[in-house]
Formats: sequence, structure tokens, C-alpha cells
Amino acid sequence: QVQVVESGGGLVQTGGSLRLSCAASGRIFSTNAMGWYRQAPGKQRELVGQIINGGRTDYAESVKGRFTISGDNANNTVYLQMNNLQPEDTGVYYCNAVVRTMTLRVYNYWGQGTQVTVSS
Repeated sequence: QVQVVESGGGLVQTGGSLRLSCAASGRIFSTNAMGWYRQAPGKQRELVGQIINGGRTDYAESVKGRFTISGDNANNTVYLQMNNLQPEDTGVYYCNAVVRTMTLRVYNYWGQGTQVTVSS
């Protein structure tokens, strides 16, 4: 079994910063990708950013230049540094991990989500 745990959400004013952390643990052989998604009230869950095979990064257009994703592949951990936060960044942020387990099969795991609220 694999667990994905996020931390670091909270309330911040417009223009402020937050750093989210996510750690995957359990029977992990390797981590293919880890990333962050968010879901605002009444909207679909969307990709914010991801890091693939510990190297390549992808970002949503709306966060480019403001958010930075980084990872510690050895510890199956990913971070999301969010700067110049705007009210439209408000939502529940979910960590996603694409993991090859000890059975060598690949599974998709989600964290429980952490709330980010940006006040105007």
C-alpha cells in the first residue's frame, strides 16, 4: 500500500506566498511522476504542475512564472512554491503520485487535499 500526504496549505493575502509539501510512502519501487492538482468550488480538478521522472516539469499556463515545483526523488517528495498568489488560486490542492510499486505495476495515488485560500 502507498500513502500520499500533503501539508502546507492555509490562508494568505493577495500577493503572498505559500509552500506545499507532499510525501509518498509505502511499498514504492520507483516514482514515475509527482504533481499538484487543484479544484476550485464548482470547477473541475485541474493540473497545476508536475515533475516527471525527477526531472522534466510542466505547469499550467495560469501559474507559469509564479509557481515552482521541485522534487526529492530519493525520498518520493514533491514541493510546490507558490508566489504572488491571487484569489483565483483559491481551492483544494491535491498531490498526485504515479508510483511503480514493489509488484512492478504502476498505480495512481492521491492525497487527501489541502485548502489554499487567497483573500483579496
